[in-house]
Parts: sequence; C-alpha cells; structure tokens
Amino acid sequence: MRRAQADEGLTVRNRHRGVRDGGRGRPRMVLVVGVAGSGKSTVGRLLAERLGWEYRDADAFHSAADRARMAAGHALTDSDRGPWLDAIAEWMEQAIAAGRPAVVTCSALKRDYRDRLLTGRRPAVLLVYLRGSRELLGARLAGRRGHFFPAELLDSQLAVLQEPGPDEQPLVVDVDRSPEAVVAEVLSRMPGASADGSPAAGRRDGTVDAAVRDGPSGSPGRPTGASWHLVHGDQTADVVQLGGALRAYTVNGRPVLDGFAAGSAISGGRGQLLVPWPNRVGDGRYRFDGRSMQLPLNEVEKGNAIHGLLRWALWEPLARTEDAVSLGTTLCPQPGYPFLLDLRVEYRLGPDGLVTALRATNTGTETAPYGAGQHPYLTVGTDRVDSALLTVPARYRLRTDDRGLPVGLEPVDGTPYDFRVARPLGELRLDTAFTGLDRLPDGRAVVRLAHPSGRHGVDLWLGEGTRYVQLFTGDTLPAAERRRGIAVEAMSCPPDAFRSGTDLTLLPPGGTHVLRWGLSPWGDA
Repeated sequence: MRRAQADEGLTVRNRHRGVRDGGRGRPRMVLVVGVAGSGKSTVGRLLAERLGWEYRDADAFHSAADRARMAAGHALTDSDRGPWLDAIAEWMEQAIAAGRPAVVTCSALKRDYRDRLLTGRRPAVLLVYLRGSRELLGARLAGRRGHFFPAELLDSQLAVLQEPGPDEQPLVVDVDRSPEAVVAEVLSRMPGASADGSPAAGRRDGTVDAAVRDGPSGSPGRPTGASWHLVHGDQTADVVQLGGALRAYTVNGRPVLDGFAAGSAISGGRGQLLVPWPNRVGDGRYRFDGRSMQLPLNEVEKGNAIHGLLRWALWEPLARTEDAVSLGTTLCPQPGYPFLLDLRVEYRLGPDGLVTALRATNTGTETAPYGAGQHPYLTVGTDRVDSALLTVPARYRLRTDDRGLPVGLEPVDGTPYDFRVARPLGELRLDTAFTGLDRLPDGRAVVRLAHPSGRHGVDLWLGEGTRYVQLFTGDTLPAAERRRGIAVEAMSCPPDAFRSGTDLTLLPPGGTHVLRWGLSPWGDA
C-alpha cells in the first residue's frame, strides 16, 4: 500500500482554504473507511465524541449470517455485501434528511462500495480514509480479541482494496500513531475547522460561526506574517507564517537555533521549509515524463533554481495547542512544476525536545517529482561555530562543482569531512551534502553539535524520509551572519535530484511523503 472561484468578498486566506478542501462545503456527516485494523471504530467513536455527533458502526448493519460467515474465515462476496451497503446508505440518507450530524465507519474497500454510500450525498458527507501498512495492520489484528473478524482475512481485504482517488476528495490520514492523534488531524483538516484545530462544531446542526470559519486575521506590518509561540516546560519555540519557518527554539533561556529576530525578515534560508525540492536544480531545467520543465532561477549568479517554491508563501494555521502548531498550504500547478500538492507541517514540543513532521500529498491527477528539506541553523552559544564539536554519522559526502552541483560520491575516510567521531569544526568551509547515514536501532541518524566544554549541546535527529543531510557554515552570507552557527538540513534527496533522479520521490496521485526530524538538546543548563 502506498503512502501520498471564490467570489470577490473572500480573503486570500479563505481562497487558499477552499483549494485545500477541494471546494467542499461544511460536512454534515463523516464516513470513516479503511481495512480491518486501521482503527475505524476507535477513531470514529472519538471523532463523534469530539464533534458532539451521533456515531454508527457499519458492523451493526451486518446480518447474523454474515457475521457467522466471517467468523468462520470466509470473506464476503459482493452479492453478500449488497444488502449491507444498502442498509447503511438508507440510514445515512435518513440521518441527513433529519438534520442529525453523524460519524459512520465502514470498510468500503472498493470504489463501487463508496459510490453506493456517497452518490447523491455530497458534499454533506466527508470521506476520511485511514491508511496503514500491512505490517501495522497485521500486528493490530493479531492483538485483537473477541472480534468476529479474524486476522487471517486481512490479506483478502488488501487484495480487493481500491484506495480512494483524488476525485473522491478523501481526507487521507496515516494511522501509525495514537487514535487521539489521528482524530486531532481529522478535526484540524475538516472543512470549517477552527485555526486551533477545534471542531468549530459545537452545534448539532453542523453549521459554523463565520468568525470560527474564517480563522484569525493576519499580522499587518510583520514581514513574516503571523507567528505562534509554543511552550513546554522550560522549552519555547516560535514558528512564523512565511514559509512555515521555524524562527527560534530555546531551552531554559538558551538559544538552540541561530534563527532570526521577531519582526525581522528571513535571511540565509533560516528555518525555512524547502519544497518541492531541497538545495539546487542546475539551470532550473529538468525532464519529467517526456516533458522539458523550466523552473525560475533564484540563485542567479550560479544559474540554479534553489530551495523549492514555497519559501515565500504564507502557510495557514490548521491546529494549535500550547506546545504544538500545524500549518498548511497548497502548491498549485505553475510553470516548471505543473503538479498539485497539499502540504502540512507540524511542530511539537515534548519531553524529548522539538519534533517536526512535513507531509506532502499529491492531490493532482498525475505522478509528481518530489523532494523536501528544512534549513535550521544550530548554535551552542559560541561566537563562531569553529570551536564547536561536530559529529556527523555519515560515510560519504557529495563532491560538488563551483555551482554547488554534485559531481561524485566520495568516502569520508581520511578526509577533512570525516566527523564520525566528534571533533572541532575548525575553519573548514562546508556547503556539503552527506549520505550513507549510520542509524540507531530506532531508525534515526543523529548529527550532534556540542559546546567546546562538552557539557551541553544539541542533537538533530533525522527520521522518516531523510536520506541526506546538508551542512552549511554560512561563509557566503553577509559578514555579520557568517559562521555564527551551522545549518544542518534534513533532506529526502541530494542536490540536483530533479535532473539526476537520484533518490527522487515519485508521488502518485493520492500518494504521501513524510519528512520527519527533530532537535534534542542535552547537558547542563
């Protein structure tokens, strides 16, 4: 299974929201679908509780004969499912007609099944698809007791599963986390959700107050738009609307990032999200699916397109708590990149530090080339980064030409670029990508920057979707900004991947890519 016209009275913010919601109105009912083990019942009940809506599980519509057949290990046929689907559809129709908002769960594995339930009921019904890997689903079913559906039938469900396509306008949510987290994402992404992710729905009729629907106003006069201040214990972080950038992160008052001041413009890519490619594309020109594409050149002196297309876009708030914020935007088709992507980023503070997860979903109709990265600068409080102790668990570095484009892969053994054992950075100039990352048992690779005393520092860990890391000492920045910290960029692919194809992600329609990384400060206060 693979994961990824409004009238003139509407604001730009609401136009963007309309694009992300696919033009859907406020739903009066949610249909949660997915194979056995995806957590439909648990998520459905929690979602109904949060919304204050009625809940109905499609299992309740099965006949006694169907239940016995499945308990004996026999999969239902289409003819078996027909009366069951009709009964569910009739109940949904009655609830909508009576004005009773509800959450309904149903496997609805095939497109025909979903059409049977949804035809004539759009946009009143929002389709939510819970997606999970075969391994995760199997493990969940193996641990389930007292249910009539045996784990042995999982493969039969996967064999007939037809994942919802973009034209079905599904809200796709991965289930590799707690049910509460899944429900929080559904609520934050529902049409009409408030900016803090609350259901905007306390009403039983499913309507929404205009103030909640429209969300908060912008921030006039601020060069980076609105901002959000996160707090968890002695940790604080600040995120801005422009580029969805991470502006600052402190622990016990000590800066972990060499970011930028509140009210200041962003320079040097500090904290910015790099989508749909990190680093450079030589000449901005590449071929994809038999077509020649030309991206705008924004590293003009070197003739490159650099760091994607969303650094200067305003990201909108989707969900908000004291210690977390989720933002989203739409990357619309444009010259050089004629593809449609839905982007969402979450920043969350917790006991182990700051976690960042960037999700891209292809909401278009054709496969899209994709890469991602992020550009934070780390500091351990030294005036210059030269004396800081650096550890990089990488066996290879990419050699580059004078334009910063890769020309070969080289082992770090015996070179100045071998930081597998901690040592001072010194005067080494870095604008260098590394790969061949040695990972911990939990799958993370850790880049460490430590104070010369060794008493405190920060680990930047590279998780899901990270194959490369770029280190940049800022030697080409304005003099006052050089070597104050070191940029450690989590990347899904190397520089120039749009041209080389190396580790380039090909996102099919409906496909999702996740880039996950985080910061874990350590040591004495």
